[in-house]
Amino acid sequence: MAASSDGDLNDGSESVQVKPVLALVGRPNVGKSTLFNRLTKSRDAIVADFAGLTRDRHYGNGRQGRQEFIVIDTGGFEPDASSGIYKEMAKQTQQAVAEADIVFFVVDARGGLSAQDHDIAQYLRKIGKPCLLVANKAEGMREGIQLTEFYELGLGEVIAISAAHGQGTRGLLEMAFESLQLPDEPEDTETDPSVVKLAVAGRPNVGKSTLINTWLGEERLVAFDMPGTTRDAISVPFERQGQKFELIDTAGLRRKGKVFEAIEKFSVVKTLQAIESAHVVLLLLDAEQGVTDQDAHIAGYALESGRAMVLAVNKWDAVDEYQRQLVQRSIENRLPFLSFANIHFISAKKRQGLGPVWTSIVQAHQSAMCKMSTPILTRLLLEAVQFQSPQRSGMFRPKMRYAHQGGMNPPVIVIHGNSLEHVTDSYKRFLESRFRKAFKLSGTPLRIEMKTSANPYADKESS
Repeated sequence: MAASSDGDLNDGSESVQVKPVLALVGRPNVGKSTLFNRLTKSRDAIVADFAGLTRDRHYGNGRQGRQEFIVIDTGGFEPDASSGIYKEMAKQTQQAVAEADIVFFVVDARGGLSAQDHDIAQYLRKIGKPCLLVANKAEGMREGIQLTEFYELGLGEVIAISAAHGQGTRGLLEMAFESLQLPDEPEDTETDPSVVKLAVAGRPNVGKSTLINTWLGEERLVAFDMPGTTRDAISVPFERQGQKFELIDTAGLRRKGKVFEAIEKFSVVKTLQAIESAHVVLLLLDAEQGVTDQDAHIAGYALESGRAMVLAVNKWDAVDEYQRQLVQRSIENRLPFLSFANIHFISAKKRQGLGPVWTSIVQAHQSAMCKMSTPILTRLLLEAVQFQSPQRSGMFRPKMRYAHQGGMNPPVIVIHGNSLEHVTDSYKRFLESRFRKAFKLSGTPLRIEMKTSANPYADKESS
């Protein structure tokens, strides 16, 4: 294996830092989505001067320095809403608060204090979650008499910011991290590299716990015939044919006798964290419902995280031939980006089709951890170029010289040469297909990076 200063080989065995979760809560139109976009450095949340635009929870990743975090944007919060869309928005916000490590209660510095702010503050005080009171839209205002009324809420210091202008947001994050007492360095946890971490992910009530119970041969995870019976991701050790696994159930466990909460119990945060910590993700779909938006979001996050994946369609025994064709078509249309993943049609309850799933899981893990030597990669690259040269772009034709492996889990292939910025996406897919076939990669994403060498004559030409 080649050692290169351009990319160190990452074996994917390092510990994953658990990201703190920040929830943005407040009445409509106080600037929560603008703050979300500022913290995540994105425009993923829709922003407009229209009250009640955000109805569902919205998740994003952020980073300040070396500290990464998850932000949850919510709709306008009315704790006592009793009907209609406002009741649903309240449930979404309550779930976000339940998932969060700390809550940012956002108020409008210019609009002043409202009765709804008092209701939200009372709710936050009652649940006892760590909370920072954030006065948004405070640009150009003096931190004095104009903000004093917000101290009536009884939530401590008022932190003045302007999300639109980026004022005070860095200090806000520093206060949040300080109050959570996060370690300066990620904790190093000893993990056995021979253990395959398998996250079983999917929507509520799709059969995740039933599948794991079937594998274990015991009622290790309590499964109920109602959606969302788990809040935390549960790890269960498991061994099959000499291979050790750590099964991570992201939703499905609930102790008997526990009172079910009124809010939705499917924890998106726990699912995201389980996906990040896993080697392989088994995405479980429901044959009776096909591929939903939630399935596509989970699949997209797993792909973005670079995780090896296997798809399993559960309850296959419960649908007729017409529904089976609809499900297969919906997978092709809604999950085309998972073409590398093997698909299996199973019945967890009746123990049908489970053997081939394990074969694909093992293959996906082996592919994700595949080691590729520089001489073989370079030979394959040059053979591909000889078979089909990259397209010329104006005066430039990309020239590829050699390739080496830049990482594992997922595998990364780094290609060096000249004018590689002109290589098209279609040609990258052509290279990917040849590398996949040569190394028999199955179930894992494959990332190809282009690194253009500096032109030694650039300075002479400019002079």
